[in-house]
Amino acid sequence: MCPPDTREILKSFRTFAVVGLSPKPDRDSHIVARFLQEHGYRVIPVRPGVDSILGEKCYASLRDIRERVEVVDVFRRSENVPPIVEDAIVIAAMVVWMQLGVVHEAAAEKARLAGLQVVMDHCPLSEYRRHFASAPRPR
Repeated sequence: MCPPDTREILKSFRTFAVVGLSPKPDRDSHIVARFLQEHGYRVIPVRPGVDSILGEKCYASLRDIRERVEVVDVFRRSENVPPIVEDAIVIAAMVVWMQLGVVHEAAAEKARLAGLQVVMDHCPLSEYRRHFASAPRPR
């Protein structure tokens, strides 16, 4: 199976729900989410027990979000991915994006069968830099 085109995903989809987004500025999830915000993406934090991160209201789960989520960006351990994929399917997300080191083949297959694109073991920040390093910011 051919992996999804991360360049096309980053060009086409503008709203990322970041599951596991840390309120700590030195954490990878925070750095990536801030980068996405700075490059014109809408970031919706998903982190139970936290009111807001990066100036955005936090949600306890994907199912609590009342606006359209296109990409579910997963900053959780691989074994925690299946219920996140279930929620991504329920909210009709377009993409499940698992961060570096996050791989769950069975959950990925379930997402694909439901019509979602799946990216595993990649970072949107790194992929953005790889594809758009010399290009202007997308609007």
